[in-house]
Amino acid sequence: MQDTRPLLLPTDFPHISRKQIDTLQLNLGYLCNMTCSHCHVNAGPTRTEMMDDALIEKIIEFMQSQPIQSLDLTGGAPELHWRFRDLVKAARAADIEVIDRCNLTVALEPGQEDLLEFLAEQGVTVVASLPCYSEANVNEQRGKGVFEKSIEVLQSLNKLGYGIDQSRQLHLVYNPNGAFLPPAQDQLERDYKEQLGNESGIRFNQLFTITNMPIQRFGAQLMAKGKYNEYMTLLKDNYTPGNLDSLMCRSTVSVDWQGYLYDCDFNQMLEMPMQLSNGLSSSDLIASETNRTHLSDVLTADFDGTPIVIGEHCYGCTAGQGSSCGGALG
Repeated sequence: MQDTRPLLLPTDFPHISRKQIDTLQLNLGYLCNMTCSHCHVNAGPTRTEMMDDALIEKIIEFMQSQPIQSLDLTGGAPELHWRFRDLVKAARAADIEVIDRCNLTVALEPGQEDLLEFLAEQGVTVVASLPCYSEANVNEQRGKGVFEKSIEVLQSLNKLGYGIDQSRQLHLVYNPNGAFLPPAQDQLERDYKEQLGNESGIRFNQLFTITNMPIQRFGAQLMAKGKYNEYMTLLKDNYTPGNLDSLMCRSTVSVDWQGYLYDCDFNQMLEMPMQLSNGLSSSDLIASETNRTHLSDVLTADFDGTPIVIGEHCYGCTAGQGSSCGGALG
């Protein structure tokens, strides 16, 4: 697989710094029951990288010592981690919102028969990937039969009050199925609600549109098709300075399965560790793994004002209406 990382490190993206953190985003590991073409972490059924028990305990300690308002659980399929439910319970006991980034089909896996009931009982916010309301488009991007399974799980979530009761939020995620920017989020949300409601009776709260990043699996596809430069030109031509202040990296700490800190999930996949010292340049940090910071070393650290490590991929979050794990920025 071709690596776009060397092309992304030299950048003219504006320097930005962090505000006070309120969101802890954890990648619990790369094990997943699916292999999606747009997946920026290359997750799949054969991956074995997973957080260990000692690190899970440190995560709980970190949540108790920092002003965390949201725990954002990702993977792979985060539900497949053996301590997923322990983390959820610990966060909810501390009145921290829990976001489960769910591929939906995981709820149909052996051993997950009571997953949806658990999420509902704990009041977990479900952010579910459904890259289109078209069966053909979803199956092309995520695999044969995935759309039908996703609809089945969404209907089960609705029966539990998700997308209906205020305490059980259900959001869907759209990713473009190609090298183009997402359409206007508000209009696409209306289209999703109309199509899914009329055809399958599905109800949900919001649609999040997320721009595909030119990294990992999607980046390799761009390179193989000779479209990398074209896509980067698209992102940079649509750069919107007004999105800078709302970037998710300003208030989020991203933690990999080994416990190392990053400014965002994309930097994590590019092995661009968080920079906590103003005395180090981004290039110094990127060049050496010895500069990585482990969560266990910063349980009570003040992250406010620390610089954010940037690259060309950051234009993906600022292009057009902007992009974040919570959808469009503007």
